[in-house]
Amino acid sequence: QELDFEALGTGGLYLITGDTGAGKTTIFDAITFALFGEASGDSREASMLRSKYAAPQDPTWVELTFAHGGKEYRVRRNPEYERAKARGSGTTKQAADAELTYPDGRVVAKLKEVDRAVRQIIGLSREQFAQVAMISQGEFRRLLQADTKERQKIFRDIFGTELFVKLQDQLKNQA
Repeated sequence: QELDFEALGTGGLYLITGDTGAGKTTIFDAITFALFGEASGDSREASMLRSKYAAPQDPTWVELTFAHGGKEYRVRRNPEYERAKARGSGTTKQAADAELTYPDGRVVAKLKEVDRAVRQIIGLSREQFAQVAMISQGEFRRLLQADTKERQKIFRDIFGTELFVKLQDQLKNQA
């Protein structure tokens, strides 16, 4: 299934609504899994992202094209799952994998390297992303209810102000 959010306009703010079971969480999971290799909520694991109705020969993957800082990136990721063997009968384990393509065409292909690169590009952890970008099913409430120190850390990461905190700490120490 392909979802083209650009077709909804360039405002960048979308409301995903629908009845229970309509697939809202599936959209959140797809975006979050593509970026971070994890589901969007704490109650689901990556192993749960393959449909139980998928045939053994059907591949399971997600590909997300996203823009950040005026540049376009593409990340493709698959969870670990059982798939049909290439030769013979039966199934075998398909290892989890990821690939990130930078705007200049450079490709990063190892899981941990993709995880690190996405974090560096976006500047947020999965938890922070869920709180401030996805605002999925109660996550925004957690941001609002977070204590001051936690909110400061989230906003510091979002706006890249850690350097100013370090400078402030140095000036305090010198004083």
